[in-house]
Amino acid sequence: MRKFVPLSVWTLAALAALAETRTPVEPALAEIAATRRFTEAVVSPDGTRVAYVELAHAGSQSAIYVAGGAAIHVSAGSGKASFDEHGVAWSPDGTQIAFLSDREKRGQLQLYVAPAQGGTARQLTHAKGFLRAPRWSPDGSQLAVLFTENLPHSAGPLDPVVPVSGVVNSKFYEQRLALVDVAAGRTRLLSPADLYIYEYDWSPDGKSLAATAAHGDGDDNWWIAQLYIISAATGATQSIYRPGVEQQLAEPRWAADGKSIVFIGGLMSDEGATGGDLFQVSVEGGPARNLTPGISSSVSGVTRPRASRRLFFTEHFDGGSAISRWDPDTGEVERLWQGDESINPQIEDDGPSMSADGKTTAVIRTSFSAPPEVWAGPIGRWRQVTHENRMRKAPWGEAKSLNWTSDGFHIQGWLVYPTGFDPNRKYPMVVSVHGGPASSVKPAWPRPGFNPLLLSQQGYFVFMPNPRGSYGQGEAFALANVKDFGGGDLRDILTGVEEAIRSAPVDPERIGITGWSYGGFMTMWAVTQTSRFRAAMAGAGLANWQSYYGENAIDQWMIPYFGASVYQDPAVYAKSSPINFIRQAKTPTLVVVGDSDGECPPPQSYEFWHALKTLDVKTELVVYPHEGHQFHNPQNQRDVLLRMIRWFNENLR
Repeated sequence: MRKFVPLSVWTLAALAALAETRTPVEPALAEIAATRRFTEAVVSPDGTRVAYVELAHAGSQSAIYVAGGAAIHVSAGSGKASFDEHGVAWSPDGTQIAFLSDREKRGQLQLYVAPAQGGTARQLTHAKGFLRAPRWSPDGSQLAVLFTENLPHSAGPLDPVVPVSGVVNSKFYEQRLALVDVAAGRTRLLSPADLYIYEYDWSPDGKSLAATAAHGDGDDNWWIAQLYIISAATGATQSIYRPGVEQQLAEPRWAADGKSIVFIGGLMSDEGATGGDLFQVSVEGGPARNLTPGISSSVSGVTRPRASRRLFFTEHFDGGSAISRWDPDTGEVERLWQGDESINPQIEDDGPSMSADGKTTAVIRTSFSAPPEVWAGPIGRWRQVTHENRMRKAPWGEAKSLNWTSDGFHIQGWLVYPTGFDPNRKYPMVVSVHGGPASSVKPAWPRPGFNPLLLSQQGYFVFMPNPRGSYGQGEAFALANVKDFGGGDLRDILTGVEEAIRSAPVDPERIGITGWSYGGFMTMWAVTQTSRFRAAMAGAGLANWQSYYGENAIDQWMIPYFGASVYQDPAVYAKSSPINFIRQAKTPTLVVVGDSDGECPPPQSYEFWHALKTLDVKTELVVYPHEGHQFHNPQNQRDVLLRMIRWFNENLR
């Protein structure tokens, strides 16, 4: 039986051939590597200071600073020692900051509190496992934190999966709520041992917590999570809302009167990639009421300032971002700001951080032309807090928003021009399809990893569409690809390609396609459905939805999109499987995947590559060792970029 050949055993000759690729990518890679990254920006309750988290260049460590005058470094250590420190939470009175740090043991986070003005930090926990998301109780006497006991790695399905051997059982590491007494340093596990807690929020009186949670495997069951109320005194847990099949829950927030919970509900394909409408449900249970019916955006984060009744929410909006406000007294939604940029691009809980009175916000802003920085102030009138990336220059071309119609839908996408663009020339173009499918391409400075945007620096147009199924055009648009993967969304992309050709000097005979995850599937699908593309690269793709259902580690996400399991309705899976149309594929296709990818397992890539090879279609497969769905090794990230550039240069130039 033929085995996967990991990159580590490739011959020196093969690697030397890569080194001969004549592509000056180093300037762009250097700009990305030198960019300072911010993962949190949290404003103090009185609005006068901002605590933010900055990643080290290596990306494995992070540091906390407080700005409000000269920046103060807040740490569990002293001197120049550096640790992984994040999870910032201001105390209600603004005098202390709670945070997580691995000062005691590298890789093992513990909970600390420190004076906000600087000073010695005090360790509160001595846990063994994974801690995240600390939050103060309203009276400041306790800290809640999510805790996964004995978890040997970070939580989440993007990281490499542990190899399976021996008898396969159903052992789960459940993420639970724990309460820590700040004065005494005592920790008490609160939520049941068989319930995985995803997100939570304190009630205004501090007597209860609202949480999204599910029984069983945490990575897999996020898509069937329910809304619970948990007693802070006893841990008694009650489900108050169970969503329908095509609705997932995110970011529960208590209303000011403590009588209802507001949350984001919608069709979401990935935990942490949030989008939908805003809903409200009574703490007594019952049906949920849609607070934003018919909005032409997708809510991505929610905040209720402590001293305000109003709710503020961030949005995916027409390829950009927006912030709006909902007034519970009038039921009205008011748009406060919108822009062609990304807000809080690396923050999982990405509602705007706000002062207690709601007058001051802290955000991380970035676009195609502006690297990330921390900003603070009234919404839309922010002032820049950090200037860490003032020396960064974009080595890619100008980006323009394109709009077109497809099957009656309004579609938006971004067209990035080649560096040094000459209007008298025609250029090749590569279509980059985003993952998800429930996601959106918004202007943002590239991060290390899979970056088709950098093809602009190589003399390509890069077209990044937001087809149906994406966020940013309302919930009906996000639902429009249910039971139709590769149908309407491919038509949207192809009509977008024609719009790009009309709008810019794109050579219609030199067009390629690429993508990662769902974008990898769309790449595999596209080359079996059309001859439009001259070259393709599929990253972590899906060749066969029928076999994928039994191979991947998060099969629950598929039920809302396909309407049933593959065992109940195999036909709906078969009609969207590229492998069933493989004899129509003629496009040279590069296939790459991590050998420990639990979301899009390597057999999917192998199956597609094997079929192309058997049918004498030009192809290449690269399997990267010890990588999950998201690559972490910088050498592997760079290698993927170089192979992508080489592949398109070979087949499009």
